[in-house]
Amino acid sequence: MEDYQKAFIELAIEKQVLRFGEFRLKSGRLSPYFFDNGRFNDGKSLTELGKFYAAAIHRAGGRFDMIYGPAYKGIPLAAALAISLQEHYQTSYPFCCNRKEVKDHGEGGLTFGRAIGGRVLIIDDVISAGTAILESVNIINGHGGRAVAAAVAIDRQERGQGARSAAQEVEQKHNLKVISIIGLDQIIRYLAGQGGMRAELDSMRAYRAEYGVAPQAGQR
Repeated sequence: MEDYQKAFIELAIEKQVLRFGEFRLKSGRLSPYFFDNGRFNDGKSLTELGKFYAAAIHRAGGRFDMIYGPAYKGIPLAAALAISLQEHYQTSYPFCCNRKEVKDHGEGGLTFGRAIGGRVLIIDDVISAGTAILESVNIINGHGGRAVAAAVAIDRQERGQGARSAAQEVEQKHNLKVISIIGLDQIIRYLAGQGGMRAELDSMRAYRAEYGVAPQAGQR
């Protein structure tokens, strides 16, 4: 596990972004953990979150020309990532976000920020069924850009409708690379190194055995 992944998990637990227990998911599965990225809701934690996204993207080594953050969760994430890439890697990327409703006055349009073009990295909190990614891809393509990657905080690494995970399905359907700060495997490795969390570790391992898929290459 990379240092930034461990630091991300520790911050997520501290902010109660990552919680353990029993949580009923939209899929109907009973999950032993829940991840709520919206709890990174102050200046310090958002700064750290941007740094973790930047580290994962830098490690993945993908090339892109700009950042796209889908409304609403992706808007602060896009800004935080752009700042972190400049601060820590001296690379200044433009960013753009969409509006939920088309603006018919002022500058108008469906998006704000830099005009979409070139190779675009989408940033969001999680990938569930992949429908949000599809919406982003359609907007990007419709404005003359090309989505080449999607960065998320966590890949749950569990099967969707078929044998692949939501992230793997998105990669295949949309021909783009999915980059995550952590996956389920990193959470399990972290718990294995902690004292007093045996029950949580056993539940996580059982959940992975029942629903899990192989991790993405960048998560090993």
